[in-house]
Amino acid sequence: MDEKKTVLIVEDEKSIVDILQYNLKKEYKILTAYDGEAGLNAALNQKPDIILLDVMLPKIDGFEVCRVLREKGHNVPVIILTAREEEDDKVKGLELGADDYITKPFSIREVMARVKANIRRTTAMSPGGDGAAAAVGGGLSINTNSRQVFKHDTPIDLTQREYELFAFLAANPGTVFSRSDLMAQVWNYGYVGDDVRTVDVTVRRLREKIENDPANPALILTRRGVGYYFAGQ
Repeated sequence: MDEKKTVLIVEDEKSIVDILQYNLKKEYKILTAYDGEAGLNAALNQKPDIILLDVMLPKIDGFEVCRVLREKGHNVPVIILTAREEEDDKVKGLELGADDYITKPFSIREVMARVKANIRRTTAMSPGGDGAAAAVGGGLSINTNSRQVFKHDTPIDLTQREYELFAFLAANPGTVFSRSDLMAQVWNYGYVGDDVRTVDVTVRRLREKIENDPANPALILTRRGVGYYFAGQ
């Protein structure tokens, strides 16, 4: 029997933690933290498979927790929890390296679906060995076994979501995908609406890491009114 995956819940409202824990504990091992400092320590030391991270936390806020994790090279999926009206919080969290966000008050069914989608995707795409990197154009190459992208043979530090977005677009050069397409194919969500902002921010972060001039991209391009595509080899 497969060992249960671990979900770390970092949230200072005990009622929310209790609801999440009650619904997730049947399928996952649960870790909890009620402030950002404890959450960061748990993330660094306990190595969870996914983190549900509140933004407004005592001691260290969720933004700082996410920033430190990414700075230290931890690419664990992070889903931030934020108030519905705080649009700037959503974007800031994504720009700091969070993979996604869920707005409060949230549907438990939505939380369960997103956690499951992340766990399923990361399990299916776990590294299987070194292998060889294949050139995809623009001086970039990708090793799908080690899940590593290189620019002129130098590894690029991508988050898990950034890697998956790049790998998907690079595997389909010249094909334009709408934001909804990418949410379904890369994020594994059938959601639309506000969620498409997640795609835009992730594309922007990815461009900053792979493009020579992110303000004038040559690799990941936008087809106005339609979506994004990879203009590689």
